[in-house]
Amino acid sequence: MSSADSALFSVDNLPQVSVIVPVYNGERDLPELLKRLMQQSYPRDRVEYLLVDNASCDRTQSLIQTAERQAQAQGIRLHLLQETKIQSAYAARNTGIRAAQGEILAFTDADCYPQSDWLIHLVQPFQDPQIGLAVGEIVAFPGRTWLEQYAERKQLLSQRHTLTHPFCPYGQTANLAVKAKALEQTGLFRPYLTTGGDADLCWRLQQGGWQHRFVETAVIQHRHRSSLQELYSQWHRYGRSNRFLHELHGVELTRSLSRQEIRHQLLRWLVKELPQATWKRLAGKGPAIDLVMAPISLYCAYARSVGQREAKLPEAAKTIAWRSPTAGEELT
Repeated sequence: MSSADSALFSVDNLPQVSVIVPVYNGERDLPELLKRLMQQSYPRDRVEYLLVDNASCDRTQSLIQTAERQAQAQGIRLHLLQETKIQSAYAARNTGIRAAQGEILAFTDADCYPQSDWLIHLVQPFQDPQIGLAVGEIVAFPGRTWLEQYAERKQLLSQRHTLTHPFCPYGQTANLAVKAKALEQTGLFRPYLTTGGDADLCWRLQQGGWQHRFVETAVIQHRHRSSLQELYSQWHRYGRSNRFLHELHGVELTRSLSRQEIRHQLLRWLVKELPQATWKRLAGKGPAIDLVMAPISLYCAYARSVGQREAKLPEAAKTIAWRSPTAGEELT
């Protein structure tokens, strides 16, 4: 922790934190995540880790149960929760929120790997009573495939992109902390929303008067998509998210490229960009990924436009959940 950070919260007055992780069929990623959580430098008596199994059909539940016993032996509060009614990461996060004891709620995902000082850095902005959101940084592992290198070059995972969103800044739930008090006022995640819920929550919090802060030193590591199918799904989801947020908040839709524009960009790549990148590559002055940046970008833009065009916000997705809903019901 830097001297600037220590001026905010000393080890003796760090707030109580609940780390909430939704998990669905996470047996591949869980071992490393659990290891990273139990290696956090945050004081053990001031943090609890709540892993919410969202009706997995693999070994997720047994892995968390084993980790729960191991953590207990080390004096670490790590608990398995279950969300079986709604298949949604946002519903699973709400289950975690309702069980949480912390005054600060930190979120990450099963395929994310927090650095050991992640949590200590992430809570620092909450010394300011006006801060309701702290947004940490997401850093990719070094890319091996061309698709991973493309995403790395574009810094697709960085929170800097979402924090400069033209409508309103937001943070991705892969690395986000929220003041529990703020959620009492603005509500929880929309449980039936399938994408875009992180932006929706952050925008509602800011509309409620809470401020956000970017914490570049609170780092989560994540892997980029390594196959065309995964990349297509990622950008298709971006398109669906944009459509949903358009219907919920009036966000401007992304303009799709016309066939003429696509042909023009491909021709420019073939005639100008590809020859230049090839010569640089042969001269040892450029990476191989430069050879295919343009067509991959067009592929991503196409997937996003399809997702945006095909998406339709379900009526149930307009529902906002509350921590203590009246008569046990979720309200809009």
